[in-house]
Amino acid sequence: MASRNLRSLEVFAAASALGAVMAISAAAQTPAAGRGPAPAPAAPPPPIDALIKDAHWHDITINTVDPAGAIDFYVKHFKAQKGTWNGQPAVWTQKSWMLFNKVSKPASSNFTTAIWHIGWGAPDPKGEYARQNTLGTTWAQPLTDISGGLSGFRPDQFYYMYVQTPEHTMVELNTANHNNFGHIHMFSVDPVAAGDWWMKTFGVRGRLSTPATNRAPRYSIDGRTIQVGPSSSINFDNVNMIIYPIQYSTKAYADQWTNVKDIQGTRGKAFDHIGVSVLDLDLAVRLLRGQGIKIVSGPMRVNDKLRVAWIEGPDHVAVELLEDKLDHPPLE
Repeated sequence: MASRNLRSLEVFAAASALGAVMAISAAAQTPAAGRGPAPAPAAPPPPIDALIKDAHWHDITINTVDPAGAIDFYVKHFKAQKGTWNGQPAVWTQKSWMLFNKVSKPASSNFTTAIWHIGWGAPDPKGEYARQNTLGTTWAQPLTDISGGLSGFRPDQFYYMYVQTPEHTMVELNTANHNNFGHIHMFSVDPVAAGDWWMKTFGVRGRLSTPATNRAPRYSIDGRTIQVGPSSSINFDNVNMIIYPIQYSTKAYADQWTNVKDIQGTRGKAFDHIGVSVLDLDLAVRLLRGQGIKIVSGPMRVNDKLRVAWIEGPDHVAVELLEDKLDHPPLE
């Protein structure tokens, strides 16, 4: 699995496609201070009358054969700390949890679901690359400068790299003015509609589409390589959700799509689901059901401080709704 992912990335990096593609991700991040002119401030998007007005990003949950080892890995390699959630060891990252399910055999990490990778910022990407190497990091993509061409960045202005995790998922480290958990990169059969769903449902910050929104396919190099648009970039609290067309994956990771026709659900895969906290779970479920959103299960009580329900989001991404009154570390 690791070598297969690496071969795919190397092929497209060699064609300069990957660098151009990642420029869209870069534009959604915050470049480090002093690296080129600051962009003109954009007008804030109008407020969204969201279905659920008190929702917050809660967690990303990972399936692993070794939860303790996975926790050690994330704490060692990224800005994060060990914690305990609902009596189980976990990772706390600034404002949210990383949770780990123990499974009997490795879960699929193929890029055939709605979740591609997660990412942290790196104010000094060259220094971070050197630090990661001292840790014995396995690279899915080494330090890469995406300057020039369609990226719009000058040489030495913006870098990214992909760390391979023990579960053979990827964590991106990219130039930013912070070293926090910063984004989740996703795929969708309709990125514009998926972005609208997150905004309208949970009040995720961003700009809703209009009839003038560009929905035409866009490609990374001269219209001849990987499809990168239409896309969405929205912000769920401190987590930037970047949504690419699934056609990116079907070409960049074509070998993983053999005998797979449609985007797959996330449950049971390495990136299992996204958690969203709400203040009133019963109300949230009633509102969602009223909009025809699929309620998979619940509400159900776990204990006197935790109730949960499961719904299905765009592109079969599993979403756990949590009415969570458990303790957590201080917000950073």
